[in-house]
Amino acid sequence: MTEQLRLMAVHAHPDDESSKGAATMAKYVSEGVDVLVVTCTGGERGDVLNPKLKGDPYIEENIHEVRAKEMEEARQILGVRQEWLGFVDSGLPEGDPLPPLPEGCFALEDVEEAAGRLVKSIRAFRPQVVTTYDENGGYPHPDHIMTHKITMVAFEGAGDPDRFPEDEFGKVFQPMKLYYNQGFNRPRTTALHEALLARGMESPYGEWLERWHEMERVERELTTHVPCADFFEIRDKALIAHATQIDPDGGWFRIPMELQKEVWPTEEYELAKSHVATSLPEDDLFAGIRDNG
Repeated sequence: MTEQLRLMAVHAHPDDESSKGAATMAKYVSEGVDVLVVTCTGGERGDVLNPKLKGDPYIEENIHEVRAKEMEEARQILGVRQEWLGFVDSGLPEGDPLPPLPEGCFALEDVEEAAGRLVKSIRAFRPQVVTTYDENGGYPHPDHIMTHKITMVAFEGAGDPDRFPEDEFGKVFQPMKLYYNQGFNRPRTTALHEALLARGMESPYGEWLERWHEMERVERELTTHVPCADFFEIRDKALIAHATQIDPDGGWFRIPMELQKEVWPTEEYELAKSHVATSLPEDDLFAGIRDNG
């Protein structure tokens, strides 16, 4: 394909881009693909999850600014572009019954109006491929579910001048493929769990797998396995850049790197929409596109 390849990854909060598909993005950047991360919210209501930074008064008072700086550091590590859609973090409601979502938050926005901002980004950047979350959000955070909703509307809406007029939203452009991130899948988790036990090592995945079994979780179709093991270190470095969210001594980093590369050297996706012919399974998000330019 002679035209520049472009990939847009739509995420809910700063740090999501580094925990979901980061090695894939770094791989494509290394191949000359133009990659843009679109972050829907500023992560203003996210808890400080790194125990070393809990209770820091500056962080608590300036969480929006702190998380923006973390995002910029991660962006540079991954080599991607990044832009904010400007919505307000909804927070993760807890309790039984769940409390109402805060007024003005992302999850309470009108879906069509919120999707309009993403339509503008898609039409300006013109990505052939878009990635986001499935209808469950990957996990049931209201911002992740809302990210799914607006991306689904924007993916098709970007190509519809009647729904989103060009004089307001920019020149029409239809992306070719839409994927759901499915990196946290049972086959990968099981493979790593069993590999750790076989080597006489402790696995952090036992409880995960038990919960999945108890929930009788429906398995998603993993249509696309992108080989990106050479970029796992970059993924982890970008994740650690989100210092308020990630404990560098925590569970994310308990699996030896060489074992990860040997046992599961890919990141997984589910092809949700395609306007080009492709054969499944794939090993490339641009399958069916590279040869059609």
